[in-house]
Amino acid sequence: MSENKLIRDLIPEIIKARGARPLTHIAGQQEYATRLKAKLQEEVDEFLKDKNAEELADILEVIYALCDQIGISRDKLEKLRAKKAAERGGFKNRIVLDGVEEKQQP
Repeated sequence: MSENKLIRDLIPEIIKARGARPLTHIAGQQEYATRLKAKLQEEVDEFLKDKNAEELADILEVIYALCDQIGISRDKLEKLRAKKAAERGGFKNRIVLDGVEEKQQP
């Protein structure tokens, strides 16, 4: 297991159960914010490498923690997502923008 990174809350107990001693500290607000962003990048990188549902679940867990940190409920996040999807669409149609041709001025 990598060291010096944000871990899930039950990991220290899991380490103890296997007979080892975890060396941990509780992050302050600034460190927590920084480590959550790093954790999000780590989980996204793992998903891009492995492409499995567990990695997506990990990404979602980090997103929920980020929401808690900045004071946005999961319900509010979902409402924002749904509003944006209603206004701009989702990604189901697989549309790729190759460029934009502007109208010629007369």
